[in-house]
Amino acid sequence: MTLMFLDLDHFKDINYTLGHSVGDALLVELAKRLRLVLREEDMVSRLGGDEFIFLLYGVDAQEAPHVAQKLLDVIAEPCQIEQYDLNVTGSIGIALYPGDGVDLETLSKSADSAMYRAKHEGRHGYSFFTAEMQIRSARHLTLVNALRQAIERDQMQIYYQPQVSVRDGRIVGAEALLHWSHPVLGSVSPTEFIPSAEESGLILPIGEWVLRHAIRQAKSWMQNGLAPLVMAVNLSVVQFRHPDLPNLITRILDEEGLLPEYLELELTEGVAMHDPQKAIAVMNKLHERGVRMSIDDFGTGFSSLSHLKKFKVYKLKIDQSFVRDISSDPEDRAIVGAIINMAKSLGLQTIAEGVETVGQLTFLREQGCDELQGYYYCKPLLADQFEEFARSKV
Repeated sequence: MTLMFLDLDHFKDINYTLGHSVGDALLVELAKRLRLVLREEDMVSRLGGDEFIFLLYGVDAQEAPHVAQKLLDVIAEPCQIEQYDLNVTGSIGIALYPGDGVDLETLSKSADSAMYRAKHEGRHGYSFFTAEMQIRSARHLTLVNALRQAIERDQMQIYYQPQVSVRDGRIVGAEALLHWSHPVLGSVSPTEFIPSAEESGLILPIGEWVLRHAIRQAKSWMQNGLAPLVMAVNLSVVQFRHPDLPNLITRILDEEGLLPEYLELELTEGVAMHDPQKAIAVMNKLHERGVRMSIDDFGTGFSSLSHLKKFKVYKLKIDQSFVRDISSDPEDRAIVGAIINMAKSLGLQTIAEGVETVGQLTFLREQGCDELQGYYYCKPLLADQFEEFARSKV
């Protein structure tokens, strides 16, 4: 037996733009089509929202792809709903009984995981459940459960990486980097636990904790006599889209007593470009409150220049994947040079991350890059170590 899990792609856009009555009519039309494609002995059910589930008896791993493709093809045919010509696609996850689950709950969870893989691979396609997904799903659950207690059990630490002026070598900023060390799991990379935190909603309390502690630390360094510097904090996509973000930032700055010009919020290019108009609105609100914004990982997210000039940002961070080989790769040299020149023409500053060698430093200085960070100067440090390092550079 095969169980398939179907989710329509971007169906919410139809409800939001054309109304729920149009969305409901579309679901009815698609349900009729799906029933016609399947055999009499097969079962199709609308699970809820825009999700459908199929039980296909006597269908094995060789036959399942053909059925899945037939379902995708019939969904993709144009639909006339009222005066609208609608084109939709779907993503299908496939799980096989008994290998992927011996009961309905396990089997449907496996198909659901496979469906998300199909969405990640570009949508309008199907994916089989694999053992790798099972391992990843179990790991995700373990991380989420551990994350719920990570802050209260003092497992989270913030390291600070110095940001240095190319012109005179002064430390002008620090990037706050979150580290998580678990007594059983060991050191967990942010590239692994941040997505789990985002999916579970835990990124909001974790993100607020990072913001508050980084802002408090910047204020503490100033009170201890260090020259004022800009504290850079990364924002996740979930934080950036939260409607209360501007108020939260203002509240923390007020409570910790730090002027807004000493805070820089880093937003990845991909997040900014997901919904450019909404990003512009949020950036405008933060800009009005005096908070600086920068685009992280620049060059990896295919920014539109027409949007970039509207973003209220003051700095572009050149991704380390371009910096790594600028001493030997002419294409990387050309890309980095182009980013710096473009930033200058737009009145923006640039900072290069991942700087490790004299050759990289020399090229970036020649091109007119404003700031650098990386192991050439210093690895990320705990707060006390950072303060000691900063004093040694005065």
